[in-house]
Amino acid sequence: MQIELDGYTLSAADVVMVARGTHTRACLAPEARRRLVELREWIEREWMRPDAPPVYGFNTGLGKLKDSAIPLEQIRMFQAMLINAHSAGIGEPLPEEIVRATMLLRANAHARGCSGPRVEVVERLIAMLNAGLHPVVPAQGSVGASGDLAPLAYLTGALVGVPQAECFYQGERMPARQALERAGIVPLEFPLEAKDGLALINGSTVSLAIAVLAAHDAHRVLKTADIALGLSLEAMRGELNAFDERIHAARPHPGQVTTAANLRRIVAGSARCTHAARVIALPDEGRVPAQTIPARVQDAYSLRCAPQVHGPARDALDYVDRILATEINAATDNPLIFAGASDGYEVLSGGNFHGQYLAQTMDLLAIALADVGSISERRTYRLLDPTMSYGLPSNLVAQLPGVNTGYSIAHCSMAALVSENKTLCWPASVDSLPTKSNQEDHVSNSTWCARKARTIVGNIEQIVATELLIAAQALSLVEPHLGTFPLGAGSAAAYAAIRERIPAALDGDRWLHADLAEALDLVRSGAVLAAVEDVVGALA
Repeated sequence: MQIELDGYTLSAADVVMVARGTHTRACLAPEARRRLVELREWIEREWMRPDAPPVYGFNTGLGKLKDSAIPLEQIRMFQAMLINAHSAGIGEPLPEEIVRATMLLRANAHARGCSGPRVEVVERLIAMLNAGLHPVVPAQGSVGASGDLAPLAYLTGALVGVPQAECFYQGERMPARQALERAGIVPLEFPLEAKDGLALINGSTVSLAIAVLAAHDAHRVLKTADIALGLSLEAMRGELNAFDERIHAARPHPGQVTTAANLRRIVAGSARCTHAARVIALPDEGRVPAQTIPARVQDAYSLRCAPQVHGPARDALDYVDRILATEINAATDNPLIFAGASDGYEVLSGGNFHGQYLAQTMDLLAIALADVGSISERRTYRLLDPTMSYGLPSNLVAQLPGVNTGYSIAHCSMAALVSENKTLCWPASVDSLPTKSNQEDHVSNSTWCARKARTIVGNIEQIVATELLIAAQALSLVEPHLGTFPLGAGSAAAYAAIRERIPAALDGDRWLHADLAEALDLVRSGAVLAAVEDVVGALA
């Protein structure tokens, strides 16, 4: 498959497809190529001469040095020094999928036709992407002010063949020039001309790449959280009145309405969540005072109010999607160049590189998702406590309690992730530390915001996976007593998908790490979601 980059029509789904699938190739759309060529011809005709007027980033220094003129004969040296000076990133390399998304998004931003790099630069970047040649880019070092300067300098260093730059290619880490040679991308040394370097490093593209992938994964885990809610309800024979369509129509937030509708479809046909099932006394209920026969009017908030918690996260994610759709097809460097009224162009200095949109949306996503993890942990805790679960065995131990511990430590790990998320969702977008001689006196921290949000998404995947694992154990333990009360069709599909990979722990404690890893893969791969959707149709 090939995706044409025109600067206007790239979608988040396209970005994910290229980032996670090396078989999808990119190319410049013919119209985008024409725009790049025409603009560059004008630049070289009007500005690449000794008497050219001062233009920021073409023939002047940057930041506080914006008033320092750069002679024509030193412009190529300036481009090389620019990349060297910005190669100040630190930390471990970004994952391959983030680097691939960054390369695609940077090329698409230039395809819009108002940044001014040579078309050869953009085509070389695309060639590297298509060849599976991924620059080594440190994760830390950007404040999201003039975009992601340091990370993008590493990408650019690999593109031009800086001797110290490195790439991952065919599973190996090697000098960029060696990777370029192996991939057949020539010349190995590729000097930059006026504006090329600044166009490549000036923009919040790394932040955007991380954000797009985080948002994509958040959609999947939110749907899976609804499935986990359904399994927990079935395990505790929950009340379904709280999910009645009329309740949510009376407070019609889209996310809340959607969550309740998803849940109704997942548990549709359930006999487990009925009064007839609830009056069956489980063995443990005899040891729990006043609960020999469950008497329930309404369930605890972690069950009953799930639409009012999952729902806001959905609405937040919808907002995030709208912002990302704009950012994906935005020109975010500086200065930008626009066609004038006559045959010429006009250069305008602005601030599209500033990452505040991305910073705030990622902080919003982080806060919303952290709460989804928090309520999942509360449901899971109830499953493990017979005073709250209506008679499920303590810690879901199948036999010999005391000898066997059950799932209490799995819950502890879950709680650790929930607490970690509470710290990670502290907003970084409200922090600003001036840099560059106070020329950049307000920064966004968009890269850190995006990295935090992505970490939280990963934690939520494990939290939801743990709830699924523990709810499935609860269902297995009550099967001898409640097997005549069938689960809802969606719940049954989820339970079957889990049991296909993870047997019930009926013979005592076993090495839990493997079960947790399998459960995580069921969530992260979308397998449990697909199993449910095969039965009930696509969840919203």
